Amino acid sequence: MIGTIIGDVAGSIYEFDNHKSKEFELLQANGFFTDDSVMTLAVCDALMKSKDTGRSLQKQAVESMQTIGQPYPDCGFGGRFYDWIYQKNPLPYKSYGNGAAMRVSGCAYVGRTLHEVITLAYQVTKVSHNHPEGLKGAEATAVAVFLARTGKTKEEIRAHITERYYPLDFTIDSIRPDYSFDVSCQGSVPQAMEAFLESADFEDAIRTAVSVGGDSDTIAAITGSIAEAYYGVPKALREKALTYLDDRLRRILKEFERRYPSKTI
Repeated sequence: MIGTIIGDVAGSIYEFDNHKSKEFELLQANGFFTDDSVMTLAVCDALMKSKDTGRSLQKQAVESMQTIGQPYPDCGFGGRFYDWIYQKNPLPYKSYGNGAAMRVSGCAYVGRTLHEVITLAYQVTKVSHNHPEGLKGAEATAVAVFLARTGKTKEEIRAHITERYYPLDFTIDSIRPDYSFDVSCQGSVPQAMEAFLESADFEDAIRTAVSVGGDSDTIAAITGSIAEAYYGVPKALREKALTYLDDRLRRILKEFERRYPSKTI
């Protein structure tokens, strides 16, 4: 999950002031975590509690996202999701926003098979983002993380995503000049995946994702989740990223990592 958080923090200061270059200080003093990190950790919390108690993952996902999200009203929630977070009995609202994709990487660590990962992603997504494109974006992201985590090559990951989800028929260099803000899954998940597929290492993946522009923190968070699973995260970068989280979020992250370790290099 730390890869998601690093991407989120790195892109946070560029979301509304895009930086169309890979040259920048990765984790800057004025960077901050956004709803991408908060909701990723909320889903991790739901996955753990559902496993511990046997409670429905869907019900636990709603409770965890609301309980963990409500103390952060200014973290960047979209308008409709903000309403969902604070409703007494929230219902799905046909969203295909990229919030569906940025929060599901934990499913790829808890699920033991590709089928199980897809099922988990569906359960935590449909409680809010139940539009077909929202569900597809979440599933594709969780699948890409799982494939990366279980040793598939980039060529295999690209082939799987292209065959089942999105045509990755572009390069980051070709879209960078004209790419603009797009919060839909279909308009940002493919870009995040291509940024990973073109990268040389974890840090390069984050830099490439931020350089695309658009919804920089979310694109980099999605890219970071896949890059973490594939490359691992440098220890020094991980330790610095932890300083951006408060104690509450840090505890969730560390407990999830204790149960479901990822690679540190």
